Amino acid sequence: MNSLVQVPAVIGGSIVLTSVAGRVTDLLLRRAGARHPETPLWNMLRRCRSAVRLLLLAAVLRAVYRQIAWEPLQEHEAAVGEVLTLVLIGAGAWCVVLVTSAVVESSYARYALGTRDPSRVRRVRTQVTLIMRIVTAVVAVVAAAAMLLTFPGLRAVGTSLLASAGIIGIVAGVAAQSTLGNLFAGFQIAFGDMVRIGDTVVVAGEWGVVEEITLTFLAVRTWDERRITMPVSYFTGRPFENWSRGGIQMTGTVFLHCDHTTPVALMREKLREILEGCEAWDGRGWDLAVTDTTPSSIVVRAIVTAKDADDLWTARCAVREQLVAWLAEKHPYALPRVSTSAAAVPSQYADGVSKRAPGSDA
Repeated sequence: MNSLVQVPAVIGGSIVLTSVAGRVTDLLLRRAGARHPETPLWNMLRRCRSAVRLLLLAAVLRAVYRQIAWEPLQEHEAAVGEVLTLVLIGAGAWCVVLVTSAVVESSYARYALGTRDPSRVRRVRTQVTLIMRIVTAVVAVVAAAAMLLTFPGLRAVGTSLLASAGIIGIVAGVAAQSTLGNLFAGFQIAFGDMVRIGDTVVVAGEWGVVEEITLTFLAVRTWDERRITMPVSYFTGRPFENWSRGGIQMTGTVFLHCDHTTPVALMREKLREILEGCEAWDGRGWDLAVTDTTPSSIVVRAIVTAKDADDLWTARCAVREQLVAWLAEKHPYALPRVSTSAAAVPSQYADGVSKRAPGSDA
């Protein structure tokens, strides 16, 4: 066969063969997904079709390229074989990552559907995310090492590097002490159930939700849509508040400064009325009491409960706003004021009171 015809025939036949194999595999996975809709694995595996086609194409070309009687190809046979080998290794690593991701995500999806406890779902989600990052990193390192070993010139370099691996390991360990600390802290967070993706936390005085956890850093999304990124070692070496641990129900307080003449009993009844009309209140509990007093005012504390931090914030704002409006409308004398004149003295005590001007010395 003419070499000019043989080259496109081999390449075209390889492409057609791999395309047919990819279509057949995709069709089988689609039918399996239709027969078992409760298992998302089959549909997730369909995302691997591009990697599988590239892997099959590289494998077929790697097997038959030596049979092509084309002079330029024969002159660069070693280089072509090297390139095809590198593509084969890269495609194989890509397939491994995609298949592992599909299996892990499918397992997590089935677990999330069968578990009603949101804290467990968040814990498994955190562990799955970190496991996939570890698998991806390991596969990438192994694939890179396999690619380097295909070059004969780098094998000697690798041998000399292995001979001095002890010294290099010590130097690298000292230089990357902080990075290694974050790496082990990431493992501790993932499997120690300290903090999970989706948890509501307070760190460095900021309230937010854990949005992402990696092996080295953790991202918190605050209520005003900012992102706070900090090393994971922060959570293993310093105290922080985790409002989602042990249940997401919360109790909050609302403090009001009022006058001493405030009708506390009526105020307590009004709080009950406000909470009964507030959708954010979960009905678990409430209270109102005077917790402190000063020469000019009293401190009234209202306690409300809610099913999570967002509803608690809404309930506290509603209670504060409506109680202040009610006092201003019905009992304006109960609002705190600043006295600018002497208090009126009852007539029965007028005879015993000194006629001195306020503030004068004895």
